[in-house]
Amino acid sequence: MQSRRPHSSTVLTTGGESLTTHSGASLLRQTADIIGLTKTLSQALSPWRAPLAIHDPGKIVLDLTTAIALGGDCLADLAAIRAQPALFGHVASDPTVSRLITRLAADAPAALAALRAAHAITRQRVWSTAQVPAPIPQDGPVIVDLDATILAAHSDKEGATSTWKRTFGFHPILAFVDHGPGGTGEYVGGTLRIGRATANDAGAHINLTTDVLAQLPEDVRNRVMIRGDAGAGVKEFIWHLHNADLSYSIGLQAGQRIAAAIPRVPRQAWRAAIDPDGSRRDGAQVADISAWIEDLAPSWTARPWPPGMRIIARRERPNPGAQLGLTDVDGWRITIFATNISGGRVAEHELTHRLRARAEDRIRCLKDTGARNLPLHSFAANQIWLQIVGLANDLIAWTQHLALSGTPARCWEPKTLRLRLFAVAGRLVSSARRRTLRLARDWPWSQLLLTGQHRLAALSP
Repeated sequence: MQSRRPHSSTVLTTGGESLTTHSGASLLRQTADIIGLTKTLSQALSPWRAPLAIHDPGKIVLDLTTAIALGGDCLADLAAIRAQPALFGHVASDPTVSRLITRLAADAPAALAALRAAHAITRQRVWSTAQVPAPIPQDGPVIVDLDATILAAHSDKEGATSTWKRTFGFHPILAFVDHGPGGTGEYVGGTLRIGRATANDAGAHINLTTDVLAQLPEDVRNRVMIRGDAGAGVKEFIWHLHNADLSYSIGLQAGQRIAAAIPRVPRQAWRAAIDPDGSRRDGAQVADISAWIEDLAPSWTARPWPPGMRIIARRERPNPGAQLGLTDVDGWRITIFATNISGGRVAEHELTHRLRARAEDRIRCLKDTGARNLPLHSFAANQIWLQIVGLANDLIAWTQHLALSGTPARCWEPKTLRLRLFAVAGRLVSSARRRTLRLARDWPWSQLLLTGQHRLAALSP
């Protein structure tokens, strides 16, 4: 039997010339240049450029965005970008970057407004690219998911407090545009809050919705559908959506009035729930129970729920061993949501609401892209950081949309993209005043990178 030497016998040495790691990140920078992100950031942040400064604030933010997209989670991770000037250009030092973040944080409202404006302008350019259809439906609702999450803090930072999950950190509410089953999603807003902030804060949801609409092109704002869990199911927020003429699908707490209505719903009112492929979902049924709820408003409240609101219930047999809640009825797990969408099959409305779970994937990916631990001490600086994290998330999504559309990589999560595409090494070769970045011939995903580069080159103005 022939023995093989273990791979651990490989000897490391230095001296390789013109080698470049993260060569696949050139796809991110090419995307940034083509969609005008580089120039837009420079213009938006020009008020914060110090006199006689060498480094442009927009370039610094773009470098930081790139570092976060590649997996960085603090300012010092810019070192990986700085070490490769041939690929990323001249990158500012850590003190210079820190001073810029401090200046932006000192004028946080204006700086956040500038960053968000640059983000929105770039998004509109991406969505209006003539050669590539927009990542949202041409007709029908543009779904925006709102969801709160916990961001742990491992040191005493400004605004970090105990949370309802008995942890310590922050409790932001985040918003994402859903690209549907053939794509990922985009970050369109986030409200950073202290850890003890409640999930059902109507004011926070209203302010975030206002920011979300400002992030979207004007021609799609009348098609927006807000989707949220029971944390968003607050009467003041639903009235705000009603008055703004926005569609919604919002979870509600199954309180005693609704629990009392469930037994009164006749058997023939229940319909089989469906899965995304259109097949029946075993052990799950849905019904519009609005007609059987005697009073949707407490007796001491003068203001009822908005007109045209429907209450749809879903009941499903829980998994063996699952614990039922106080409002679950006759062994059924009951979930409730409100919507103002009229007509259509109840099962399709329920499926649309259930697909809100895709927001959990978007939050997980955002945490994998710099949001797992807010690295700065001041609350304002972490607000700036969260906005840059959202930009890094969208730079990845825009690269997938423009360069990788029609391939499996269009739906890959950031962690997979880094492992297969962004982290690939290459060799820079200069010849006849032209630089060529050569990738490994036998790397399984080299062709995917080449195809993406050609697609981006075809979009160049």
